[in-house]
Amino acid sequence: MINTNNFGLSVATETVESRQWWVERWLELLDSYRYKKRLERARIYAREGNVLSIEFAENRVIAKVQGSEKKPYQVSLSLDTFADEDWDYVISNLSEKAIFSARLLAGEMPEDIERVFISSGLHLFPFALTDIQSECSCPDPVNPCKHIGAVYYQLADRFSEEPFVLFQLRGRDKDRILEALRQLRKNNLDLSQERNDSDDRLPDKTPKNNLDSEKVTLDRISPDLEKFWQYKEALEPSLLMIVPPVDHKTILDLLGIIPLPSTEAAALRQYLSQVYQATAVISVNS
Repeated sequence: MINTNNFGLSVATETVESRQWWVERWLELLDSYRYKKRLERARIYAREGNVLSIEFAENRVIAKVQGSEKKPYQVSLSLDTFADEDWDYVISNLSEKAIFSARLLAGEMPEDIERVFISSGLHLFPFALTDIQSECSCPDPVNPCKHIGAVYYQLADRFSEEPFVLFQLRGRDKDRILEALRQLRKNNLDLSQERNDSDDRLPDKTPKNNLDSEKVTLDRISPDLEKFWQYKEALEPSLLMIVPPVDHKTILDLLGIIPLPSTEAAALRQYLSQVYQATAVISVNS
């Protein structure tokens, strides 16, 4: 059980334009709720700190919300979880693109991640409020009450900081997902290495008694390194534009974790990031 207190309140007060797309998707359900005055009270509760604590017990959210009574109300929220075999399929698909794990580790939800779930017949985001199981100890018979709504807004703030929380509500926490991704990527690397080793062990079919034939073969597959990057034809300016990445991301951000000890990986990443940025600037000024 993870205890998470003193949430930031940016989502409760920020404009729609500044929300991340996955936060907006989460809030769309609540924003479509017909009891607008109830929603406004929920936003005020979230903004003024009435949500005293939020805990995660596996896929279930348990919160304490201070209402009009002296004793805070108990609120719980949960979503239907995915079966283990469904999660295995989803994580296997996620591992095929390093950009997914790289962006999740950077605190971003990839925009096309829902396709991975849909291909398994699943949906990461709930369709309607009825897809969310919620309870509150207050006497209000209408669900969601303002206390549930306040927790809902606070969860949006939590999603903004950590997209993995949404996965946890579906039955898999961050550590399990990352460990599975690391293992799958390691297995893929091992399989690739085995294939390379197998290719190296194939019999050499180059004629042993024909040195001229061997030389022609080597000349055909070996590039002239001094001329490799040269291009004699003129480039069409309207079809070519080299600019530095506007988001300052490099190929390192797309590839994900460097398989080295943390100290060496951090030093290598810092050095290569400087090289890539400098190369981009040189390309523009050339």
